[in-house]
Amino acid sequence: MIDVEKVINHWRTTSLEDYNTMINLYNSKTYHWSLFVGHISIEKLLKAYYVKTKKKHAPPIHNLYRLAEISGIKITEEYADWLDTITSFNINARYDDFKREFFKQCTQEYTILWIGQIKILREWISQKL
Repeated sequence: MIDVEKVINHWRTTSLEDYNTMINLYNSKTYHWSLFVGHISIEKLLKAYYVKTKKKHAPPIHNLYRLAEISGIKITEEYADWLDTITSFNINARYDDFKREFFKQCTQEYTILWIGQIKILREWISQKL
């Protein structure tokens, strides 16, 4: 048996910390890592939602769409597409064979666009918690 509220609060608190780190990385012009941490911020909120609905620990997976799917959260096609794209930030920022291309893709404009999408998703998931 887990303390559901305690686990949810942990995920929410650390998600907010990661969101703030994402903004700080953006402000320092470290755009690719900013989006990577944005992915983590969303992942933690989805894990909080999973814990809320399933009353057990979330699985150790990083695919945001899959986390949304197994948690039972109702999701629009647009949000599903966003989750798929944001999931790619996890892979693209970490692995050298993808990292250089991702670094080039992460212009200030691209990053601010996706920070906006991350903010919208965070608010949407948070409302469900």
